[in-house]
Order: sequence, then C-alpha cells, then structure tokens
Amino acid sequence: MKPSAFSVGVYCGSRPGADPAFAAVAQQVGQWIGQHGGQLVYGGGHNGLMGLLADACLAAGGRVVGVIPRALVEREWAHADCTELVVVDTMHERKRLMMERADAFLALPGGIGTFEEFFEVWTWRQLGYHDKPVGLLNTSGYYDALLQFLQHAVDSQFMGPVQMDLISVGEDPAALLPQLVQAAGLASGVRSEYL
Repeated sequence: MKPSAFSVGVYCGSRPGADPAFAAVAQQVGQWIGQHGGQLVYGGGHNGLMGLLADACLAAGGRVVGVIPRALVEREWAHADCTELVVVDTMHERKRLMMERADAFLALPGGIGTFEEFFEVWTWRQLGYHDKPVGLLNTSGYYDALLQFLQHAVDSQFMGPVQMDLISVGEDPAALLPQLVQAAGLASGVRSEYL
C-alpha cells in the first residue's frame, strides 16, 4: 500500500444516534478519506459511528489507524480489521497519539468522549501545542446549540473571536474535508494532490 497523502483524526460517537443522517455522514467521511488517498486516525472501535466510519474508509481503499485503550479491547470493542491497531494503556495516551499521527481533526456527532476530544485538540491548538486545522461537522444541526453557547461565551468575554477562528464549521463533509486537508498542507507540507 502506498503512503497516505494525508491523515485525518476523526472523533465521533460509539453509538449510531437517532437520526439516520449521522450514520450516513460517518460513512461519507470515511469514504472521502479513502477515495482521496488518505489515512483515517480514530479511536479504534467497531461500534456506532466509529465502526461505520472505519468500514467505509477501508472499503474505499484508505488506511485506518485505530488507537484504543486496553480496557476497551478487553470488552471486545476494538475494530479487528484496522490496517493498524495501536493498543495503549490510558485515554491520555490515546489522545496524544491521535494528535501526533493526524494532520487535521474533525468532530462528527457524538457524546461526551467526542466533546472532550474536540475541546482538547482545539485547546491544544490555541496554546500552540500544534498548528493543525480543527473542524466541526454540524450534521442535521446537531451542534447548533453548542455553537450558540460558544457565541454566548464570546459575548460574555470568556472567549474571543480569535478562538472561534481556530475551528472550521460546516455541514457538508465534501466541502469541509478538502478545506481541512488544504489548510494542513499549508501548515506542514502535506501532499494534497489528490484533492
């Protein structure tokens, strides 16, 4: 298998969610990464949106790196078909490795784990621990209330517009993914000739 043109770290739910659009968008993201010569870096699970994402990327010819804590492997939540499955001891190791191995990050609909990973990688960017693009995919308005609250935080002067400028928000993965990959290429020389 030839080297991947780029690597996208994706955070998403280990459940499918109530709206069929959530499952569809996870599959679209995985398919887009695979079709464009990319590598998916994700949490290594086979349940919910995570499994759909990984399966779609693999089916489209992409490389899939799963990073999963040992405790979740022991519960049989690991995706056995990952191109590479990295088993770590802690959630902190998982997040660090995902950050190191991805050129850009994208949060899909998900729960508390997705929120925590998204906010941490956004915070790390603000603090200068990395300069990789961070995206939020607002499928079916899932993140509308969060975005409203974030604007409330800006209005309340606990955040500024500069923090909001560090994330890209979109509803269409076919538009948001190229934007993130191109921004990653500008920041770090990622090859994006497949876009």
